[in-house]
Amino acid sequence: MTADVLVECAHITCAYDSTVAVHDAHVTLYRGDFVGIVGPSGSGKTTLLKAILGAVTPVEGHVTKKPGLRMGYVPQVESVDWNFPVTVLEVVAMTRTTGRFFPRITQDERDGAIDVLTRLGLGGLENRHIRELSGGQQQRVFVARALFHRPELLVLDEPTSGVDVRTRHEVLHLLADLHDEGMSIVLTTHDLNGLAAHLPRLVCMNTHVIADGSPLDVLNSDVLERTYGAPMEVLIHGGMPVVLDQGNTEVVRRLGGLA
Repeated sequence: MTADVLVECAHITCAYDSTVAVHDAHVTLYRGDFVGIVGPSGSGKTTLLKAILGAVTPVEGHVTKKPGLRMGYVPQVESVDWNFPVTVLEVVAMTRTTGRFFPRITQDERDGAIDVLTRLGLGGLENRHIRELSGGQQQRVFVARALFHRPELLVLDEPTSGVDVRTRHEVLHLLADLHDEGMSIVLTTHDLNGLAAHLPRLVCMNTHVIADGSPLDVLNSDVLERTYGAPMEVLIHGGMPVVLDQGNTEVVRRLGGLA
């Protein structure tokens, strides 16, 4: 591994019992990367993230990480129990207090957590219950939780799944700001037009890696049909690719196309 490599997944295969979730996938993450992993449900995206995090061990191939690499993880919003009796501050501090016999937050940890919350526009909300927050605020809390661990690589699973358009924009701008500050980021997403098209690098996969490159390079009809198993058309609008399925393509044609 070179000094710029954070994680290398070298031709890994991951399986749950006899079901193969990822097959012979080779993906390398570099310092400064901002990578989106796209593909249909069941394509192995989340399993690939788990292999990167070390939560899943490949049955073939290997995952090599930079020694001492610190990673922060943001789960899918749908996987969170928003009724669990916990405050914003407690959610953020969990990365430090979990495993202690007395999981009490120290003053230094409290100050550090509030600093991170303030940085993400959540200052003054530390004592609120997480269910009292908006969708965008809830997502920011879990980003703050990951950042409190001081990671070099931020790993997010479907950060815009199940959120409204406003929240999606908030998350995208937040991640762009973190990347501009030097954070390396890898995420999974179904959101081809709202999120993936804005990222510097995409990995298209359906169990195996089908394409890896910039959105203009990989968001094309051939790659998308092999990824999703259905015909899709790609139009360039404002210098960016716009992905359309067959039904939407016909509507656009009737309306005279995209300007």
